[in-house]
Amino acid sequence: MDQSLNHAKLQPFFVFASCLLCFMLLAGGHHPAFAQSNDDLALLDRSAKAFSSMVKKAGPAVVHVGVEKETSARGLGQIPDLFNDPFFERFFGPQFRHPRSNPKQDNRTFKQQAAGSGFIIASDGYILTNNHVVADASKITVRLADKREFQAKVVGTDPQSDVALIKIDAKDLPILPLGNSDSLEVGEWVIAIGSPFELSQTVTVGVVSAKGRDRVGITDYENFIQTDAAINPGNSGGPLLNIRGEAVGINTAIFSRSGGYMGIGFAIPINMAKSIEQQLRKGGKVTRGWLGVMIQDVNEELAKSFGGKVGGALITEVSDDSPAKKSGLLQGDIIVAINGEPVADVGDLRNKIAMTPPNTDLKLRILRDGSEKDLVVAVGEQPADMASLGKKTTGAALNEFGLTLQDLTKELAEQFSYAKDQGVLISDVEADSPAAELGLQSGMLIEEVNRTRVRNLKELQQVLKKAGSAKQILLRIRSGERSQYIVLQAK
Repeated sequence: MDQSLNHAKLQPFFVFASCLLCFMLLAGGHHPAFAQSNDDLALLDRSAKAFSSMVKKAGPAVVHVGVEKETSARGLGQIPDLFNDPFFERFFGPQFRHPRSNPKQDNRTFKQQAAGSGFIIASDGYILTNNHVVADASKITVRLADKREFQAKVVGTDPQSDVALIKIDAKDLPILPLGNSDSLEVGEWVIAIGSPFELSQTVTVGVVSAKGRDRVGITDYENFIQTDAAINPGNSGGPLLNIRGEAVGINTAIFSRSGGYMGIGFAIPINMAKSIEQQLRKGGKVTRGWLGVMIQDVNEELAKSFGGKVGGALITEVSDDSPAKKSGLLQGDIIVAINGEPVADVGDLRNKIAMTPPNTDLKLRILRDGSEKDLVVAVGEQPADMASLGKKTTGAALNEFGLTLQDLTKELAEQFSYAKDQGVLISDVEADSPAAELGLQSGMLIEEVNRTRVRNLKELQQVLKKAGSAKQILLRIRSGERSQYIVLQAK
């Protein structure tokens, strides 16, 4: 009892002694702890110097691209009409009136200036940049990191991927080595160099946020690297670098509601750009592969209906006299792999076929009637009027509304629980289009156009032809058991 009491009385002393011992140990161990901090700082210092060294090597090959474009007074329609209001003329005189209001001045031209970035890929002056930086330019001025300026000429552009190749007359220029964008991993460090807001040689650092971004709505062929390295207006055309100082992408666009950086930027993978650059340098244009099919993604419902799994690309239509037709591909087939490489979705298939040289044989793994089989197809050359072909197929008058249409076949009718010839199927809706704003989606059915019943594309086109160049169209849309009327209005 007494011993327990003595222990109880001594307990505060033991606690104090323990605390004092810990303090002494910590004090005595001050130097090892500090040494550890030095090690950490040294590691951070080495990392910082590694970034800095890499930027010093890469920077001289990054250029500022200044562009001058000419536009007419007719092209200045973005200026508000309020400037033509009599109120302003009364106070400031008729000279204040916007040129658009004076027909005699409508043919005047004005010079607009813009800027972007680029990077040198050959010592004799070849430079990669974005198509949207140099498109329609009357004058291109390239300013090097050492402040020298050169006039550049366009070797070739590819609007479908937003890649452009320009050249300056110079020799022994510093070049930026090209890396392998396929080997990039999500979370890997990347560096962007460019001229945001014309501030040349600006460096920002981030990571790869995602790969294979498509359907962003920027270009026809998208396979973007997404990064959180700060990209702003003026960065377009500049390089996205890996930690080895190799260009792994071309900075192209940002996702922004304010016009400035919001943490999401997109870069064209350098492996895609390499193929395009080689074709532009050789012939000034890009030739793409072509199958001749209309396709759509395979979601969970479609996967169940066709006896497969989510993924791949479902063929909804096969064009006559196309490579697909000649190889035996059928409507309702699902392409699941190319040469043993899985096909993720529509965007993946489109990119792989487009980047395949014409006359190349590909082995396609398809799912047909619940069973897989292999077919060999000789890829054709994409027609030059590819866009217009699509419009002819779907009816030009609805293209401007953002709708892609197709006939409702027996197979598709069963798939979507419609009756054959019940209407025209919406197979795709363009983002930010009038149709998308009204909530139209793929899988919906058009049963009437301007109060006239339509059962197929031919009937729909006949109704549209009678309507002429109408900018407003009345549609009756069915989605499952529900139907409603909507009015489409062109922007």
